[in-house]
Amino acid sequence: MHIGLLVFPNITQLDMTGPYEVFIKYPDCTVHLIWKSRDPVAAGGGMQIIPTTTYAECPDLDIICVPGGAGMNPLLNDVETLEFIKRMAFSARYVTSVCTGSLVLGAAGLLDGKRATTHWMSHEMLAEFGAIPVSDRVVQDGNIITGGGVTAGIDFALVLAREIYGARAAQKMQLAIEYDPQPPFESGSPSSAPADLVAEVRALGKQRQDERLALVEQAAAKRR
Repeated sequence: MHIGLLVFPNITQLDMTGPYEVFIKYPDCTVHLIWKSRDPVAAGGGMQIIPTTTYAECPDLDIICVPGGAGMNPLLNDVETLEFIKRMAFSARYVTSVCTGSLVLGAAGLLDGKRATTHWMSHEMLAEFGAIPVSDRVVQDGNIITGGGVTAGIDFALVLAREIYGARAAQKMQLAIEYDPQPPFESGSPSSAPADLVAEVRALGKQRQDERLALVEQAAAKRR
């Protein structure tokens, strides 16, 4: 089995490294980190990630996964990236994303009429691509599986493991990484966080979200 994770400048590394830690426990599986070149890319915060293959060299994938992060904004109108995703999705067994990576799937025309999720701050943008936004941590619609914001990438990869290998195998993977979330605060979702905290976080991300919305609208208009 070949699994491909897109990497790109200013990616949210946990969107990729969370599911990666689960994927590498899938039996008889090769995990590829894919970008336009093999040059290191700097994730948000500066972590250097080295791609293992390029768009041109990548083998056909059984699973393609598009993570998110601020750096996905330019990908919404990046023809080379969108064409690569569409080409791989055509024959992939599963087409997946974490966080705002689902907006890139939408820009590639892969979410029309599909239930999907993304980071809560960008949730309403999914509808621009004909998707049906669902406020769940992991959403599956046929062979499309989308994970919510950042840490949901681990949940998504375990759901996919259950889908492919069965519940017991997925449970073994969860136990192996001791994935037993016990957060210190009940503030991990806008539905549980205090309203003033939600407003503060929205305000902090307003410029990025405004830029993203403009690019989403531009990408959606190209498809109409």
